[in-house]
Formats: sequence, C-alpha cells, structure tokens
Amino acid sequence: MSECIFCKIINNEIPSRTVYEDDEVIAFLDITQVTPGHTLVLPKKHVADIFDYDKKLAEIVFSRIPKIARAIKQSDSTITGMNIINNNGLVAYQSVFHSHFHLIPRYTKHDDFKITFSDNSTSYTDDELDRLVTSIKEKMEV
Repeated sequence: MSECIFCKIINNEIPSRTVYEDDEVIAFLDITQVTPGHTLVLPKKHVADIFDYDKKLAEIVFSRIPKIARAIKQSDSTITGMNIINNNGLVAYQSVFHSHFHLIPRYTKHDDFKITFSDNSTSYTDDELDRLVTSIKEKMEV
C-alpha cells in the first residue's frame, strides 16, 4: 500500500526506531510515546485490521507479542505492567489502517494513560445475554 505510513516504515521509506524485526513482523517505538517504551507491533503484510487476519498470520504476529513485551518490561526495572491494545475500525479509534498492536508500558497507576469501561452488568436480561452467546457461537469458524 503506497500511501500507508506503516508500509513506508516497513519499506525503509520513513525512519523508525525499530526494536524488533524479522521476515514477518516489525516492532518500533510509537512516535507519541504515551509512556516511555510505547511500542507498535505489526505484520509486515498489509492487513487493515484483525478481521483480515487468517490463522497463519495471527499465529505469526501473536507469537511475537509476548517476546517483545518481555523485552520492553526487562528494559526498565520500574515497569510494573503493560497494556496491549488493538483498535479495529474508525469507531474503535483506529487511526492507521494497517493492523497494529500497542504495547504500552505502565510504571504507576498515575501514568498519563487511562482506559475506562462502563458497568452495564444490569442492563441486560439473562435471555438477552443467552441470545448474544448463541448468535456469536453460530458464527464461530471451526
């Protein structure tokens, strides 16, 4: 994809601070550095989002994430946790449409990074939840 910024990084048309690279996957520091060490992990093959992954690509990319995450954590003894985030689609805050995973090191609960979820546990009946489960299971690929 000639206009994809991540493809340009993969093709060495734009510089990056690469922390890991092999034939299939690249990981580099995110330019925003939400926290120090914030790293993006992505397949070199251009796929827009998680919905474009096949089993083989998922195995390739997901198998690298723990290795890269451990290296980031071990690089600084003050890292106490990590958020791993993957946004898919504009409504889910995806801004670059080349699938990528954010590895965001956490140092304290007061880092300049927040994720919040609303508690909707009382918003659904048991029947509604059962219908959701059935609907999802019916679409599950073998």
